Order: sequence, then structure tokens, then C-alpha cells
Amino acid sequence: MGMNELLPALAAKIEKVLSIKPEYLVTQPAELRILREMSETDVSELARSHGWRVIRRLGGRQIEFYNDASRRSL
Repeated sequence: MGMNELLPALAAKIEKVLSIKPEYLVTQPAELRILREMSETDVSELARSHGWRVIRRLGGRQIEFYNDASRRSL
């Protein structure tokens, strides 16, 4: 199974967590592997398309997703 096939499941997990918490910190090796196989632009586009912000920490060993307050509807 290719990593692109796993991306929708990861996006759904991030979306679920962000619906109840302010951030999602990706530290699981399997999830990090999916994101590391993507270019920086692709990860940013994934976040933007879902209304999230993404920050890479510790040289990419941790990736954080946040809801993008500037994209929220009032």
C-alpha cells in the first residue's frame, strides 16, 4: 500500500483531533513517514486545504498541525 493511499486516513485523524484540541502533534513513526515522503509544499497544501497551519519542529521529527484562525468563518 502506497503512502498516498494512507494520506486520507491521516488527514481524517488530524481533523478529528483538531475538532476537540487546539493542536495535533504528529510523532508516530508511521504518520511521520507519510508526511516525510511528501514535499514541504505538498504538506503545506494539505494543511491549507483543510484550514490548518503546519509547523515542523526538531528538524522534521515532530510536525504540528493547528486550526488556522484566519480561515475560520465567523
